[in-house]
Amino acid sequence: MRRTRKVKILATLGPASSDEAMIAKLHEAGADAFRINMSHTDHALMRELVGRIREVEKRAGRPIGILADLQGPKLRVGSFAEKSATLKVGQDFTLDDNPAPGDESRVHLPHPEIFDAVEPGHRLLIDDGRLQLEAVENNGGSIRCKVIAGDRISDRKGVSLPDTDLPLGALTEKDRRDLDAVLATGVDWIALSFIQRPQDLAEVRKVARGRAALMAKIEKPQAVKRLAEIMELSDGLMVARGDLGVEMPLEAVPGIQKQITRACRRAGKPVVVATQMLESMISAPVPTRAEVSDVATAVFEGADAVMLSAESAAGQYPAEAVATMSSIGNQVERDPNYHDIIDAQRGAPEPTGADAISLASRQIAETLHLSAIITYTSSGTTGLRAARERPRVPIIALSPVVETARRLSLVWGTHCVVSEDASDLEDMVDRACRIAFEERFANPGDRVIVTAGVPLRTPGATNMLRIAYIGSDGLGAL
Repeated sequence: MRRTRKVKILATLGPASSDEAMIAKLHEAGADAFRINMSHTDHALMRELVGRIREVEKRAGRPIGILADLQGPKLRVGSFAEKSATLKVGQDFTLDDNPAPGDESRVHLPHPEIFDAVEPGHRLLIDDGRLQLEAVENNGGSIRCKVIAGDRISDRKGVSLPDTDLPLGALTEKDRRDLDAVLATGVDWIALSFIQRPQDLAEVRKVARGRAALMAKIEKPQAVKRLAEIMELSDGLMVARGDLGVEMPLEAVPGIQKQITRACRRAGKPVVVATQMLESMISAPVPTRAEVSDVATAVFEGADAVMLSAESAAGQYPAEAVATMSSIGNQVERDPNYHDIIDAQRGAPEPTGADAISLASRQIAETLHLSAIITYTSSGTTGLRAARERPRVPIIALSPVVETARRLSLVWGTHCVVSEDASDLEDMVDRACRIAFEERFANPGDRVIVTAGVPLRTPGATNMLRIAYIGSDGLGAL
């Protein structure tokens, strides 16, 4: 199955899309990888979903990535005697360690780490910011606040603290159990929620031990401030605009999205733009014009992937949402302004031989109007370098490692093929040309460019570039 679209689509599975037939339908409609949200999925269902995706992958004949999204710490207030309370702007309201049911003056906050960290002047946002409090006094067991905005609070609503650096790791006990379970099933990506500091990633990397790539979800101001450090320790980033829009001014989110997208591109790491991209398609068969523009903006920016959440997990039109997103991506990439915008954001390559080869491959392919760039990649590094250049011609990433091909399914422009490793240079060129021909990226008489590391099977050592003709038999001719 060949896709001409370069931006990838990550679709969340859920009640509307958990059976194998629907997963196949979503993949056919354009989904390149699937997200399993561990906030709503137990281990038994997770294993079933992974098995169903692998069955679809087997029938489709191309690698499909799986991302397991860990829940992360969930901070919530306690319960109220009357299920809820009505407040007034300007009044005092206290969050304390008393487990008694709350009322109009106070409520239980079962998180001692918050009492250890909140300082006067810090904001506490309840229920996705619908109620905004400002800390006035913290005596270690209760935080007296002033109501800044909103007038209602109810049982077990979430708490966000945009001004507070909480002494929490990224992994809760639930996350540790979930992490062990998803790693055992062989998922390809682990998404980490509520990352605040680089150490959060280091902790998970020790557990993962290379069995899955790590994606840091950027959804807190603390993570934005330490973006470079977090990116250094991650394999990719997700712009989680939902919580980011709660903890930061809404008007700041588009700029942060661009900042993260461009930083990832410079670093050669994939970035996923997520949350509310086609929100209205949860209950409508077509999106709003604003949503189409939102998806298009992410594509114009050069995001590696765009994500569907409730649209594909619980919506009434999951396949239509994927097809719509795919159509938007295809249309944007045909737009005459697209390549001008993408090219203008291209940064200088790192001073390594492998990066120089990737730069030269793009320049030669575009100058000579070659049909494809074909990269041999065992670790995925060569594929990432090729994608960072954002070439105008297709990238075919050949790997003998199925896990590598699956991870690259979230990377811009990469058409991943699992192939046995070449035995020598001649076999490498022939194999590359034959696959380009069989996958309908090139015809006899066309030229392609092949990059690899010599000696063969040396991860991360890309040092060779070869131009080859596709012969009448589909094999290479120098």
